[in-house]
Amino acid sequence: MRTLHRSAALAAAGTAVLAVALTACGSGSGSGSSSGSKDEGAAMSAVQSGGTTVSKSVTAKQAGTKSGGSKDTDSYAYTHPCAGGQVTVRVTRRAATQRVIEVRNTGASACGLSYYPAVDLGSSTSADQSHNIKPLVPGGLGGPPAYALHAGRTAYAVIDLDPSGATTGTAPGVDEMNVLANGDHMPNAETRNFPLGSGAKVLKPKLGLYSATVAQAVASMQQANTRS
Repeated sequence: MRTLHRSAALAAAGTAVLAVALTACGSGSGSGSSSGSKDEGAAMSAVQSGGTTVSKSVTAKQAGTKSGGSKDTDSYAYTHPCAGGQVTVRVTRRAATQRVIEVRNTGASACGLSYYPAVDLGSSTSADQSHNIKPLVPGGLGGPPAYALHAGRTAYAVIDLDPSGATTGTAPGVDEMNVLANGDHMPNAETRNFPLGSGAKVLKPKLGLYSATVAQAVASMQQANTRS
């Protein structure tokens, strides 16, 4: 009986020791897990915080590029006049007495044009162009300092050589139209010459402002009332 009691006591003591050890291990493991979670949380927080900072920095940089770094904006055009090598000029017939002047920006950045092209009409065979006819243009100009022509876009200006449709009293010998796309900044050497054809009738011509569409250019031309 004593032997049995002793064995039982030893077994109980061993169980108690094992329980204490397991409890200690569990406690240590729990503490480590808690600490690890905190560290992981802090790391994630740091990453997230760092990520937000980078994102804000990139966003700010992109915003800066759009607002101040872009070269295809109106504000850029106002301080960068169109040069002869940046634009092409073409003239097409719209009606019997009307011509459409098309100025296209072939560059990669915006540029500024004068309100309307510098235009005069005369004889292609005359050495003296000082008496060439200049069209009326709209008066009371205001607003932006120039017409902003964005990259790849075209500006239109319409001239009516004979708005009244007169068949008599027209200027004799006029068969050519001279066009300087940016009269405010381009040198005269950039002037382009376009034949009107023999028999062209010119009397008190009118020229409109540069516009985004031909219809707008026609409406502007009809308001011309001031000598250019």
